[in-house]
Amino acid sequence: MIHGLFDIEAAYRPTEAESAAPVPPVQAVLFDFSNTLFSMIDLPTWLRRVAAASGRSDLLDAEGAFKAAVHQLNAGYRDPEVARLQTGRDLSSERHWEAMHAWWSRVDLLQGAEEAAYEVLRAPDSWVPYPDTAPVLRALKEAGIRLGIVSDFGWDLRFHLKRHDLAELVDTCVISCELGREKPDPELFRIACDRLGVDPRAALMVGDNPVRDGAAVACGLRAYLLPAEPRTGERGLSHVLDFLH
Repeated sequence: MIHGLFDIEAAYRPTEAESAAPVPPVQAVLFDFSNTLFSMIDLPTWLRRVAAASGRSDLLDAEGAFKAAVHQLNAGYRDPEVARLQTGRDLSSERHWEAMHAWWSRVDLLQGAEEAAYEVLRAPDSWVPYPDTAPVLRALKEAGIRLGIVSDFGWDLRFHLKRHDLAELVDTCVISCELGREKPDPELFRIACDRLGVDPRAALMVGDNPVRDGAAVACGLRAYLLPAEPRTGERGLSHVLDFLH
């Protein structure tokens, strides 16, 4: 799927009766995963774990090694071949692995340790929920709201939810690599609403990307966007509860 090849305008066309009627109350909330509900461990922690898993801790401890690895990661990502592989990488687990392998092979510390790096990336505890994630999900669940995740992700993110005792709060996960589709493809939002048994007009999409997550409005959903920059403090996630009133 290449963004722009599907007809966004045709994704949702309300009937005359729907257009004249009040917007129904929120019955379901869909969330993006990365940078909305969960964040990846920081880069120094990830590199230390990869070095330990691959028996290269001594290399990382060398003077200037961390700075060099960060520089090579940044430079490698800009490599034309690496950049090409990042496009559509979340359409399948195979494409995601290929994209990561190509990128990390440009980094001295990670060359030959790409498998270990990928296992650390996918480890259940390598992704952690924000402090406000669990309280908001529980409050929504207690209010009788159906919950789903719609995420561009390269593997099954459900075991991250299980690791942090959040799986029972989420009713469905719509993951790009399992369907061969990426946001802003409207079909992902429609599938989530179908699985939850709700009219898209009674659903709210919460994310941090105005193009990918904001595309939910083309399906009739409402959308609420969080700040895109990395934040560890208050992000405004609790304001989702205001949509219930």
